[in-house]
Amino acid sequence: MSEYRVSVDLEACDGIFACLVRDGRFAEAEDGLVTLPDADRDGGRLTATFDDDDREDAEQAAAACPVDAISVREVEP
Repeated sequence: MSEYRVSVDLEACDGIFACLVRDGRFAEAEDGLVTLPDADRDGGRLTATFDDDDREDAEQAAAACPVDAISVREVEP
């Protein structure tokens, strides 16, 4: 199992929440956009790193985002 990083461009996010039904880790934040557990927020970007078996769920959430605000990338060792 390898680490992967999920990033959300919060400036592109429209709060449509198609990601929520694909990956249960996504949730609605107080600002009406998405959030992830233990995510770092740096300006307009939300980033979280995981090392679990749920990468496919994250990739499905990214694919479902109609504004392409979510990306999933492997973390290089």
